[in-house]
Amino acid sequence: MSLQPSMNSVREGISVIGTLKWRAFNGVIADLWQARCEKGARGEYVSQHPRLFIVLETEGGSFETRLSPGGPGIASAPGGSSISYMPAGMPVWTRIDERLRLKHLDLHFDAQEIAERLAEPLDRAILAQPRIMFSDERIMALARMIAAECAEPERRHDLYGDGLVLALLIDLFQVRRREPRRRSSLTGEQLRRITDFIADHCGDNIRLQELAALVDLSQSHFSHAFKAATGLPPHQWQLQARVRKGQEMLAAGDRTLTEIAAEIGFSDQAHFTRVFRRIAGETPAAWQRARRSSATIPSSGAMQPAKRRESA
Repeated sequence: MSLQPSMNSVREGISVIGTLKWRAFNGVIADLWQARCEKGARGEYVSQHPRLFIVLETEGGSFETRLSPGGPGIASAPGGSSISYMPAGMPVWTRIDERLRLKHLDLHFDAQEIAERLAEPLDRAILAQPRIMFSDERIMALARMIAAECAEPERRHDLYGDGLVLALLIDLFQVRRREPRRRSSLTGEQLRRITDFIADHCGDNIRLQELAALVDLSQSHFSHAFKAATGLPPHQWQLQARVRKGQEMLAAGDRTLTEIAAEIGFSDQAHFTRVFRRIAGETPAAWQRARRSSATIPSSGAMQPAKRRESA
């Protein structure tokens, strides 16, 4: 469990009923509480992480929630449910007018981890804005399912609860899928610079960072732009360059397969043979034999000795 929620609280006249039931999800801790509140009870709470306080059900009187000790409060509806969101580090005060029992769900979450899992940034304005005692049918329905999962003695698959909390936070922060950014291809000059460099250094261990630096692009942008221009990722292009270099050396016929493999950057002859076959469609030895055979066969346009014509 990477998230370790820390919340400071001061309570008077509020006691917990039963034991805490909770679940840990990726970047989220869900706590399910039941509490008994006496008339005039009060509490002050502040969490180091963003927190959702979701009242699932109440029995008895109502309570007020305030963002400052002496400020105006927002009262709950008797017997009703409500949702409150508090940004990290923001204190909140509650006061109970009449004796009350309530059941509530607390969700503490790591905003950065949630953003990384969604691959979308959370809206900073929404993240920093407290929302007190609001209603949302979809969020409440998800909260009730999360609470039921916390109360369930036998856990379902982790992806079940994980999906519920992500769906709830997506609704809360109004996360929308962004259209993927279209990246431009390399220019002709950039492509020539890259392919010439790969051809000249095909036997070396070329890093993606080196290639991207040649055209002053980020590694991610370069990878997309190169594939858009050639139809191949840079690594596959280099493998093809190695095979072409190997074919030139095979045609010359003055090196063994082991020597060729070592010179063009393969770990051994077997590695060279596997890659060569995948790209060229045959083994290096078969390719070399075929070229030698074709070189010894006269072309169709060559002059042939004339046959002596037989007399009738």
